[in-house]
Amino acid sequence: MSEQIPTRDGFGSELVALGKENENVVGLSGDLEDATRAEFFKFEYPDRFFNVGIAEQDMIGMAAGLAKEGLIPYACSFAVFTTNRAYDMIRLDVCYNNCNVKLVCSHGGVTVGEDGASAQCLEDFAIMRVLPNMTVVCPVDTIEAAKATRLMSKIDGPFYMRTSRAPFPVLTGADDPFEFGKANVMRNGDDVTLIACGIMVSQSLKAAEILAGEGIQARVLNMHTIKPLDTRAIVAAAKETGAIVTAEEHQIHGGLSGAVAEVLGQTVPVPQEIVAVQDTFGRTGSPDQLMAYFHLTDEDIAQAARRALKRKTS
Repeated sequence: MSEQIPTRDGFGSELVALGKENENVVGLSGDLEDATRAEFFKFEYPDRFFNVGIAEQDMIGMAAGLAKEGLIPYACSFAVFTTNRAYDMIRLDVCYNNCNVKLVCSHGGVTVGEDGASAQCLEDFAIMRVLPNMTVVCPVDTIEAAKATRLMSKIDGPFYMRTSRAPFPVLTGADDPFEFGKANVMRNGDDVTLIACGIMVSQSLKAAEILAGEGIQARVLNMHTIKPLDTRAIVAAAKETGAIVTAEEHQIHGGLSGAVAEVLGQTVPVPQEIVAVQDTFGRTGSPDQLMAYFHLTDEDIAQAARRALKRKTS
């Protein structure tokens, strides 16, 4: 079994390294720096860290102002609080002005676990990707989260990155390529393609193993960037495998699955099955219990692949 580490840890550690290299990097928190791991930066650079309290709207406005002064602000809180409570400020202060603000939000998806529905953000991909100028990222593991943290500091403009509270399997290495808007092939296959992000990539890889035992070769794409989407990889997968399964720890509407469907509908319309939360709010339970409850497991993905293949051959 691979090592498991929350993706928030990769972010926190890399932010400290960036702070050492670039004095323009600053941190902001909505009183949740311990949970987001922004506290790593706070302990090292207290003069460049701002806890605004439980006032996410103020945090976003302050971050936009700091960006206008030439700084690189990383604003951190829970995904549900930032994207919902401060949406107007993200839309107007940050995106409308194309400010160089990096939103890094933990506790996305049902793997938040016992905190329950009020803290489980299941709609962040949808409401962030619709905003002009916004890049939306969901790293597969802690190594990729660190790479994304560093790379976004070098690219001007708004970014939203979802990180995890729960430990995710470490699937990538330090030397593996990472580029926003370019998917990584985690496994080759010609029968069906599984497109996933975050924790669902490891679930998809396990599903591919199940399918391989049945003689089905599944390609697995790590679509870590939801916007801009790697349309070239999606079109190639549709042409070469003829069937698509999308898997995400997010609502069925508007997220990665919707984005992929938009590409397929305009280019290569092939069967697509969706593994996602089915238009409902979260619940209280352990991450494993909730993944099973919401049908986000490897077997659920394998079942979706079987359905896609039946549609492909019918």
